[in-house]
Amino acid sequence: MAPSTPLLTVRGSEGLYMVNGPPHFTESALFPRESGKNCKVYTFSKDGTLFAWGNGEKINVINVTNKGLLHSFDLPKAVCLEFSPKNTILATWQPYTTSKDGTAGIPNLQLYDVKTGTCLKSFIQKKMQNWCPSWSEDETICARNVNNEVHFFENNNFNTIANKLHLQKINDFVLSPGPQPYKVAVYVPGSKGAPSFVRLYQYPNFDGPHAALANKSFFKADKVTMLWNKKATAVLVIASTDVDKTGASYYGEQTLHYIAANGESAVVQLPKNGPVYDVVWNSSSTEFCAVYGFMPAKATIFNLKCDPVFDFGTGPRNAAYYSPHGHILVLAGFGNLRGQMEVWDVKNYKLISKPVASDSTYFAWCPDGEHILTATCAPRLRVNNGYKIWHYTGSVLHKYDVPSNGELWQVSWQPFLDGIFPVKTITYQAVRSDVPSEEPKVATAYRPPALRNKPVTNSKLEARNEKSPDLAPTPAPQSTPRNTVSQSTSGDPEIDKKIKNLKKKLKAIEQLKEQAAAGKQLEKNQLEKIQKEKALLQELEDLELGTVHNCTIQHNAEQEQ
Repeated sequence: MAPSTPLLTVRGSEGLYMVNGPPHFTESALFPRESGKNCKVYTFSKDGTLFAWGNGEKINVINVTNKGLLHSFDLPKAVCLEFSPKNTILATWQPYTTSKDGTAGIPNLQLYDVKTGTCLKSFIQKKMQNWCPSWSEDETICARNVNNEVHFFENNNFNTIANKLHLQKINDFVLSPGPQPYKVAVYVPGSKGAPSFVRLYQYPNFDGPHAALANKSFFKADKVTMLWNKKATAVLVIASTDVDKTGASYYGEQTLHYIAANGESAVVQLPKNGPVYDVVWNSSSTEFCAVYGFMPAKATIFNLKCDPVFDFGTGPRNAAYYSPHGHILVLAGFGNLRGQMEVWDVKNYKLISKPVASDSTYFAWCPDGEHILTATCAPRLRVNNGYKIWHYTGSVLHKYDVPSNGELWQVSWQPFLDGIFPVKTITYQAVRSDVPSEEPKVATAYRPPALRNKPVTNSKLEARNEKSPDLAPTPAPQSTPRNTVSQSTSGDPEIDKKIKNLKKKLKAIEQLKEQAAAGKQLEKNQLEKIQKEKALLQELEDLELGTVHNCTIQHNAEQEQ
């Protein structure tokens, strides 16, 4: 049977409901709308056939295919839900509480048999972070981090601990995806001068000094993120410190490491200093993309030797998203950035489209590999809430804006297993859309959403204070030196002379950039001139605004001579 179109699930002040996916976008009759504001959580199973949600009184589980209610559990305080990979177990978590006399609280992590509705096991799990047990894809093993060691259960028998992985103080672990042999990556923070390290093991071979498949240690790490590739041949590790001791970044410091299951390891050399915003594996498991460096950030694809394969240059971006089939890559700037997206064909390294999803707080590829969901959700942003469905060619196919007195809390695609949707040939022509195109916005200085309905002042100081520290500077259009400069004089011959010289320098830079775009090989001193364009533009702006006195102007053009 041909796959159906993935549904969208929407949760907000208007309730919980489902929307049919492209091309219809009508409210789905598969799930009657749950009105009210009491829904705190929902989840799909990995294959999208089961759906569970909490309405403030019960956790309900339905079969999406036949709309049948499978179970209803009395868990009014549950805020986290997750199905095991083969839909055998539903895990639920609610905040841990102790009694008034200080005695231990009751177990708050429950594991239910989806078939029978029986509670198989309850655990005390105090922290919400990493609350859910981790299963292998065939559910043969299941693991939990308990008191700095990893406990393994087999075949969903939670009454017997089959194996333990014990090191000094295991802070985190990640099971490998895919079939046997199962692997696990573990992170142990450094202490008393000893370095932090990540080690890879093959289950259940944990004992002995040479049991580890690979080991990588590093001193600069307060926390790490470990990312297995799909074939479980390697792990990428982002090691982060909370504070950058050089003072260069409020993000702290990050380094990127590569660890292979065959024992090889390396530091991924990133050619621009600054934060590592995002790292993502291609589903092929043969390459990964990193977004890094002070704004405007670089984006580079690396191979398994950690050699750069393709450099996308710099831009206002802090995230990367491969399509489910791995043939399209979206580079995006969300959060404090303006929502610019670059959609790339990564087989031919060709740009497909450059849509803009302003104020987006969420992005997700549709399982079909053709459609994209962007959303603006509360509490991250409490104004302009809503979502859009795009085709990767840049067309908006559906748009929903929440009423001004309402909020959108969550929206997501119904998942499907890999291989259900076939990969299609990439098209570069924007697909037809019935959604009216929005009027292009005139490029203006960034203003946070909370300030956008307030009067705009001309204070340069205020504009700088409003600007977020990690906001990418907007590149000045090449026509700026010719078209935006006032032709009036300042009344000061010396300043007029400097303005004239700056315009001359900028015009020369513009000509050099045109020559480079035409394929001409530039000399080193010509490239250095191009790099000074931003500083010259800033100096020109300061002169024309009259904000800098003559005695404090540093004339770069004169220094070059």
